[in-house]
Amino acid sequence: MTQAQATDTHPGELADVPGWFPPLDQMLFTWFLEQQKNVGIKGDLLELGVYMGRSAILLGHHLQDGELFTVCDLFEGDAPDEANKAESSKSYASLTQRTFERNYLSFHDTLPTVITGPSSLVDEKVAPDTCRFIHIDASHLYEHVYGDIGAAHDILLPEGVVVLDDFRSEHTPGVSVAAWEAVLNRGLRPICLSTQKMYATWGDPEPLQEELLEMLRQRSDVGRSVQEAAGHRLIRTRSRGLKPPAFPPSRHYVEPAPAPAPAPTVTETRAAPPARPAPSRARRLAKDLLPPVVLRAVRRARAKRS
Repeated sequence: MTQAQATDTHPGELADVPGWFPPLDQMLFTWFLEQQKNVGIKGDLLELGVYMGRSAILLGHHLQDGELFTVCDLFEGDAPDEANKAESSKSYASLTQRTFERNYLSFHDTLPTVITGPSSLVDEKVAPDTCRFIHIDASHLYEHVYGDIGAAHDILLPEGVVVLDDFRSEHTPGVSVAAWEAVLNRGLRPICLSTQKMYATWGDPEPLQEELLEMLRQRSDVGRSVQEAAGHRLIRTRSRGLKPPAFPPSRHYVEPAPAPAPAPTVTETRAAPPARPAPSRARRLAKDLLPPVVLRAVRRARAKRS
């Protein structure tokens, strides 16, 4: 992961917000949130680690009446330990709460509830059994991710979905260990895997997996495979030129200027060869009066000169 660059301008579209949120995960977030709405699951939303707000903006778009959205990030605050401080300084030095709020309010009328501080504060601020969808993308250190997964277990509804970011990246082994440990020892059950994220539940994943597979079979822009590991069925997904799902533009969106009309095509025409001059009067008389044998000799002489 490289550091995304912050900007000082209001975003016009979701793609203008810096961050790491691939089209495949934008599609999967949208599908899971819409699926919950379609089957009547209600509950709050929670995101741990927001960076500049790209995924939070999408989550906020799927809030239903009466639901709450809470986000948590250190922003400019102090990290709880030296390892977390070094991680924040390296990857998130440009993050400020002001930037996040500016980006979020470009797309929404009100902010979510913002917890400024380490993710360990969340289980004190968010009630148990209240959330239907939790996105964990805060610290990548094992001890912190372990705690975040424990908090998510208590906060999530039984049929809720938790998403673990960077569960397989080479630079985040702490997330990998914590994620698979939760699968093997803490009752977490994977639903599917993207290139970047694990989607899981502490409920029954099979009904969701069947619906997800049915949706994926109808798409040519997403590859899929099904594997078994340690008694768990894993649906693997990968992008095949997938475009991000449609998303409303921000209040600052400016329609691109129309492209200038192409210049008229100029068809090149070849000029007609100049007309041969009419023979002079003397030449006409010579042609009429001289014998043919003399005319032929004159033509041969002219041909040799040319």
